[in-house]
Amino acid sequence: QLQASGGGLVQTGGSLRLSCAASGRTFSSYHMGWFRQAPGKEREFVATIRWSGTITYYADSVKGRFTISRDNAKNTVYLEMNSLKPDDTAVYYCAAKSGSSSLHLTSNYDYWGQGTLVTVSS
Repeated sequence: QLQASGGGLVQTGGSLRLSCAASGRTFSSYHMGWFRQAPGKEREFVATIRWSGTITYYADSVKGRFTISRDNAKNTVYLEMNSLKPDDTAVYYCAAKSGSSSLHLTSNYDYWGQGTLVTVSS
């Protein structure tokens, strides 16, 4: 129901735009998040946007470089990634949650996409 795309290979300092398209249900009332998982590491929070699109939160490691946005009319969430670093290399997942629990915890999300690989070369 969530399809992430837009990953690829990019050089340090480059940019990518990830998309997460929802199908099967309307996610306009869900908070949406992006997480990532590097090889040998746990999945970690990257960014989240509330259902209204008015409030966003970012991990300190990506603040000022990444921007999350959503288009509820298109049932799509985006992650604009700039000034990419090798440490950003990971599989990126989009996820959706309802309710008022913490937006930063993977365990609070109800739906997950399949992930898209981002590789940043040095």
